[in-house]
Amino acid sequence: MEQHLSQYKIFYEVARCGNISRAAKELYISQPAISKAISKLEESLGIKLFSRNSRGVQLTREGAILFQHVNTAFDSIGRGERELKRIHDFHIGNLKIGVSNTLCKYVLLPYLKGFIGKYPHVNIAIESQSTYQTLDMLDARKIDIGLVAEPKSKKGLHFQPVMEISDAFVCTPAYLENLHLREGNDTDIFKTGNIMLLNRSNMSRKHVDAYLADNQIEINQILETTDMELLIEFSRIGLGIGCVIKDFVEDDLKNGTLIEIPLDIPIPKRVIGFCCHPQDMPDTLREFMEFSRTFHKA
Repeated sequence: MEQHLSQYKIFYEVARCGNISRAAKELYISQPAISKAISKLEESLGIKLFSRNSRGVQLTREGAILFQHVNTAFDSIGRGERELKRIHDFHIGNLKIGVSNTLCKYVLLPYLKGFIGKYPHVNIAIESQSTYQTLDMLDARKIDIGLVAEPKSKKGLHFQPVMEISDAFVCTPAYLENLHLREGNDTDIFKTGNIMLLNRSNMSRKHVDAYLADNQIEINQILETTDMELLIEFSRIGLGIGCVIKDFVEDDLKNGTLIEIPLDIPIPKRVIGFCCHPQDMPDTLREFMEFSRTFHKA
């Protein structure tokens, strides 16, 4: 196939130039080598491609038909090469990111804004899903990168830390006051309050469950949801005591919309970061990882 492609390239140049000597200069090969290649192509096809005239060569009827197809093929190759050059010059590429709704809103968006500002031609797709689903898609190479809480088992993945997060139990001042009026100031809020948690399939929930088990904390009444944003909203409207990511309700805690329930032993912090396969990283992914490393330093 490689030999035939070379012969077709020589055929293309000779037909385009209409002269073997000019084609030889274009291709930087000798005239005898061109003549030999044309003869081999004619022999393999069983047809005459050129006829000689006083000015050089011209295509036969069959050669003209072949040239139409070969010209289309090499024109397509040329467009492909130009597109690749444009991608390289303007950093056009594709990046598929897996992330939960909450981490997308509170963590990823500033990175995307900065990265797109620097590389405006990159095509970015967001897969909104749980951390477990993101890790599964990374393992199956269905996404390029995931923004996740640091997994215990990385399975050969590269993890690049972004920030630490803290989990906390929060509620409105009115909810806590009503709970104390109803149950007394010394009440165990975990036994008398409406405790709101993510469902058990969520990685954040597993982290909190491990903390509760380690500290022998039992909960009598639980409201479960699949989304951290809902937990935060449920907490804001006074529906109960929500276990949320403290970093994402800092404004509520500062302005008094929410208050944090003090714990004798704080819930251990977690690390959020970008996770990807370190082998054979595409240029766009490599640029994004480098950008994320320097994002907070800029």
